[in-house]
Amino acid sequence: MKTVPLENVRINDDRLWASLMSMAEIGPGIAGGNNRQALTDADSQGRRLFHSWCEDAGMSVGVDRMGSMFATRHGLDPKASPVYIGSHLDTQPTGGKFDGVLGVLSGLEVIRTLNDFGITTIRPIVIANWTNEEGSRFVPSMIGSGVYSGEYSLEYAHSRVDVSGTSILDELIRTGWLGNEPVGFHERPMHAYFEYHIEQGPILEAEGKSIGVVTHGQGQSWLEVTLTGRAAHTGSTPMHMRANAGLAMARMIDMVHSIAMDNQPGAAGSVGQVLFTPNSRNVLPAKVVFTIDIRAAEKNKFDQMCSKITEEVHRIADSLHVKCLIEAIGFYEPIAFDSTLVSRVRAVTEKLGYSHMDISSGAGHDAFWVSKVAPATMIMCPCVGGVSHNESEEISVAWASAGANVLLHAVAETAEIANMAE
Repeated sequence: MKTVPLENVRINDDRLWASLMSMAEIGPGIAGGNNRQALTDADSQGRRLFHSWCEDAGMSVGVDRMGSMFATRHGLDPKASPVYIGSHLDTQPTGGKFDGVLGVLSGLEVIRTLNDFGITTIRPIVIANWTNEEGSRFVPSMIGSGVYSGEYSLEYAHSRVDVSGTSILDELIRTGWLGNEPVGFHERPMHAYFEYHIEQGPILEAEGKSIGVVTHGQGQSWLEVTLTGRAAHTGSTPMHMRANAGLAMARMIDMVHSIAMDNQPGAAGSVGQVLFTPNSRNVLPAKVVFTIDIRAAEKNKFDQMCSKITEEVHRIADSLHVKCLIEAIGFYEPIAFDSTLVSRVRAVTEKLGYSHMDISSGAGHDAFWVSKVAPATMIMCPCVGGVSHNESEEISVAWASAGANVLLHAVAETAEIANMAE
């Protein structure tokens, strides 16, 4: 057992990186990344590996009825509410090796390091692997933490289906990850929640900063727009006699981009998925279904963008004699993370000597839902070129380790160090 001053305690860089690379071998993609979508066999295999690592580190592992995993390192006070570290092991269909996984396995490395140095804490520390954070297989995203926070009912979550019609409940049962623990904050109270994640954007790398101290999270609205026009021959139908759902969609895409640009900085508007019917070269589309993604960190700006885009979608559809239906399929307000935890992360980063800057999260994370019921914050490290949700996603060992060391010290302080081995 090593005895060193607390300020000199660091995680094992090589061990963390080896864990990341071992997990990346499960559910390999086709171009160097991963395809480990929620509740697939690959996800189940990754969960089993994580479970074994947690038990090897002396933790007990529980699973709730959403399949979310909770690995607990017990503290000296069994009645004290725990400090949680959380993220996810599921990936996009063409995902990278670090999105989500870095946070879960850095949590494991925190526990391993505390064990190495014989550090005990008053409060327990729990690592959470939330089910279906990505939302690539089952919509909406972040559904495990959403049920935990009370945003969604368990029945609603269990009933979500993938494109084949298979439900979350079906897959929880098939893969053996339907746990017996009730879901929710009242069942598993938190003293504090930390989430460590790659930035998924280019700001930290461009600014030459090792750590992003995350103060806010952008609000997000996902709208599914269904446009119904009239299928007709592209050559024999006069231009002025068409009900062209494809043209309506094209004008709406341009409109979304324009409104987002008018609201810079700190706002984004995108169209990411489009489905045409009948999708034939010489037939005007009878129906187009597409998604609009609206994001902003400042509430008034976010609300105004959501209202304006919805209004303009209907106006454009009416002008082209196309029927329009808008369904909200995902929504959360902008998030302000807990000021005490944010300050602690900033102070720890400065104490450890890492360069840093305050940053808002442009992507959604489980910490957003958890922040509704418990004090929460996030730590971010750079990723090369800001690339994420892509198999070429990359980070350096130094970046990974810097954020993990900040996580270690922030969590240890929050869990209240009782003693170190002599």
